[in-house]
Amino acid sequence: MHTKNTTCSHARPTDSQENPAKERISRHEAGGPASQPSARLRKRHHIRFPSPRPRNLQREDIVMVEEASVRQAVLGTSVGNFMEWFDFGIYGYLTVVMTTVFTKGLPNSLGVLIMLLGFAVSFLARPLGGFVLGPLGDRIGRQKVLFITMSVMAVSTSLIGALPTAAQIGLWAPLPLYVLKMIQGFSTGGEYAGAATYVSEFSPDKRRGFFSSWLDVGSYLGFAAGAGAVALTTMVSERYWGADAMVNGAWRIPYFLAIPLGIIAVYFRSRIPETPHFEMEDSSAEDERPRTRRRGHWRFSIVGPKLRDERIFGAHSLPGVFRHFHKEILLGILLVAAGNTLGYVLTSYMPTYLSNELGESTTDSAVATIPVLILVTILMPFAGRLSDRFGRKPVFVASAVISVLAMIPAFMLINSGSSLAMHLSLILLALPVAGYVSVIAAALPALFPTASRFGGMAITYNVGVSLFGGTTPFIVQSLIELTGNAYMPALYVMLFSILGGIAVLFIPETAGRNLMGSMPAVASAEDASEILATQQADPNIDLDTMPVDAVAEAWNVPDNKGRTINETEGDHAGPRLAR
Repeated sequence: MHTKNTTCSHARPTDSQENPAKERISRHEAGGPASQPSARLRKRHHIRFPSPRPRNLQREDIVMVEEASVRQAVLGTSVGNFMEWFDFGIYGYLTVVMTTVFTKGLPNSLGVLIMLLGFAVSFLARPLGGFVLGPLGDRIGRQKVLFITMSVMAVSTSLIGALPTAAQIGLWAPLPLYVLKMIQGFSTGGEYAGAATYVSEFSPDKRRGFFSSWLDVGSYLGFAAGAGAVALTTMVSERYWGADAMVNGAWRIPYFLAIPLGIIAVYFRSRIPETPHFEMEDSSAEDERPRTRRRGHWRFSIVGPKLRDERIFGAHSLPGVFRHFHKEILLGILLVAAGNTLGYVLTSYMPTYLSNELGESTTDSAVATIPVLILVTILMPFAGRLSDRFGRKPVFVASAVISVLAMIPAFMLINSGSSLAMHLSLILLALPVAGYVSVIAAALPALFPTASRFGGMAITYNVGVSLFGGTTPFIVQSLIELTGNAYMPALYVMLFSILGGIAVLFIPETAGRNLMGSMPAVASAEDASEILATQQADPNIDLDTMPVDAVAEAWNVPDNKGRTINETEGDHAGPRLAR
């Protein structure tokens, strides 16, 4: 082992006997017993030692991800995103109706802003949920937190359908609505970040973009389902109960649909296993020995004697995540801002825009956007596959360029008065959305190491979506009211597309690479053999980001029955060692 950059502020003695530290440093250079000098020695003599170079990868280091396990992970997380966005769809498409229900007696423009503020309130609560649930997911596991968030979200969404109206309690009516929206926001603070972390840790490295894109397929299908539920409820209720049926109580029906949907989603969440990378990560920095098997899965510590990079392999508190990853958090927030300003203009705000600015009915506004949402869901897996092949950064930059160039023409078409032109403009907006969200789902989790991934992802995504996503409908409507300019939504989106396009240039390319702090994950034995054969020359293989030494230790440590991991491999479903 060689050292360099060793400096000392003291005058150097002429021989090692006058300076005992020198003798120990010499043994360090020779690979002797002092090859890992104490922190006291480092501090006293101002010496910096290089991290030991990890050994080469062996076949047993590589995690084999089975297709069935990935499909189960994607399905189990997508149903949660479906549920989350089902509520967004209902709220977005019922904004005009709920304005009458909850703000009766106020001017319509003020009532609309109060309802859109309720949408923003839920997003302002998301960072708090992220700050609490993200680090919690790094401590107790991804699956447990995802189960909690799904349960809370299902209950709070259903309760909105039982709220009193302004006709019953006057102008106090928006307050309980805001409370439930804040509870939703808190749970959502751990939902998307946890789901993206979960799927990323279950996916093979070379297909992470494709599998992660299915998260937002669930999101946009949920939004389309919410829009469809509103449109169907409106048509049926108005036919049988008159033109005022929705205002008189039928608006509650879509929210009550969340009860059976929530039961199904909670069931799926209860069936998904913990991710392989978290099972290989002990978030307690004090435990330096591999732990015994827990519920058929293995967890072991990569903190202790084998620690090479405390930033990557250390278990960080919330302040530690900010301290070590502030650059990644800031850049990630700008990426989220670019994708979500456009995404929420297309989804949550567009029905209000079509109704208020163009005079479209609630039903027509919902029906107009449903095909576009379905188109986005079709495009997202293709965008994810493109990011696996060409990289996350090129796909994101292309989406930013399309967004900047298309926004003004799209809103000109929307305001032209032609139904065909309006549909074409919505399709134009859908193209960059698919690229944005697919890249964000795969790129953001890869910015953080396994020990801090859930927390880092939760902070980044929720701060970004709260400041620049959920507030978008309220802000752009306010800008229209202040300026009288119907193109303010386009200008607002263009600004953040430019900022996001610049920010993505400063993040590392993560397509095809192992997740930081984790071992490589592959889909086949052939992929494992390729990694072993090319590890010296492949720039995507960075051993300094992998806990290779800790993995080797853990394979041979017996559990409470005296069996090693290799001896019990196959006892449980899910990822396994490459053979």
